[in-house]
Amino acid sequence: MTTTAPAPLPRLVPARLRPRDVVRVGGAGLRTRPLRVFLSALGIAIGIAAMLAVVGISTSSRENLDRQLAALGTNLLTVAPGQSLFGEDAHLPTDAVTMIGRIGPVEKVSATGNLDARVYRNDHIPSGQSGGIGVRAARTDLPTTVGATLASGAWLNDATARYPAVVLGSTAADRLGVGRAGPDAQVWLGGHWFTVVGVLDPVPLAEELDTSALVGWPTAESLLDFDGYPTTVYTRTQEDAVQDVRNVLAATANPEAPNEVQVSRPSDALAAKQATDATLNGLLLGLGAVALLVGGVGVANTMVISVLERRAEIGLRRSLGATRGQIRLQFLAESLLLSALGGIGGVLLGIGVTATYATTQDWPTVVPAWAMVGGVTATLVIGAVAGLYPAVRASRLSPTEALAAP
Repeated sequence: MTTTAPAPLPRLVPARLRPRDVVRVGGAGLRTRPLRVFLSALGIAIGIAAMLAVVGISTSSRENLDRQLAALGTNLLTVAPGQSLFGEDAHLPTDAVTMIGRIGPVEKVSATGNLDARVYRNDHIPSGQSGGIGVRAARTDLPTTVGATLASGAWLNDATARYPAVVLGSTAADRLGVGRAGPDAQVWLGGHWFTVVGVLDPVPLAEELDTSALVGWPTAESLLDFDGYPTTVYTRTQEDAVQDVRNVLAATANPEAPNEVQVSRPSDALAAKQATDATLNGLLLGLGAVALLVGGVGVANTMVISVLERRAEIGLRRSLGATRGQIRLQFLAESLLLSALGGIGGVLLGIGVTATYATTQDWPTVVPAWAMVGGVTATLVIGAVAGLYPAVRASRLSPTEALAAP
């Protein structure tokens, strides 16, 4: 009688977790501790929101600057006197404007001249309290050259330029307490009463005009002892010839001493100001990175505590056949979900902060797509790093040790 050997028992193969199951199991661990999850995600969200807001506000500011330059034009050049070889203040020739106007690509040219005069609200104010307002002689074609607009009243014309009439820059009008132009608005300028015929809007490409009181060229010569030398010559050129004109402006304005002439491009100053702001943005980005790191530490702390609190659950799952890899994947998925919640919340918060600030500044709201994608990616990387050790620690717990834990 032959006996047959019993058939070998089939080898148990642990069930594979589908991606949907991994997400469901990881999410179940988060739902059991909502307050702790919220606080940990909030740390991540603050860091991401800080960095995204810095990038968004900086980008919105740059976009606003680009729109301003597109509207104002980058083809404005200014010519001003420098210093002689002996360190003395030089001056431009009285016919500098005429000579510059003969350059082919030059479309418009105008000028102002500094005056040794002071302007006050009335004749009872002490002479030392000038409010930092300068007085300048101005040509009648100045607004069209520099792109200035009137907030109130009108600009000087051939008639008013010969009489005691003045146009105030936006800042100068505020300091003098002149709200609107009109026959009743008068200021004490250079020992004479001048009627305010106009108030300018801010002039981005000629900010010196904002703090100036502008009088006609003939009036400046007849009443205020103006010597006729232009102090600043504003030149509009064809867009494709800016550099060529810039190269010959000094020699054209003062052929006898071109080295005593300074040529600048106001739009470059605006761009330099934007570049200076980038330094502060770098500092703020660093602070946001620190906040993000602190949030990552919070995620790691939450996951370590979760492993300690859930040892019984881990032991039960191991005893029911869960592999170490599945336990490790469960806690790693939990950490990634926690970080993803913080990252998405931080992106939404950063967009909201950017939109709010840009709206208050009347800027376009611009949040780069790379910043949003990068923010979420950064949180996932931090979540993976923060959850790696707790996940490995959980997978190394033996079923008996985990079930015996209090």
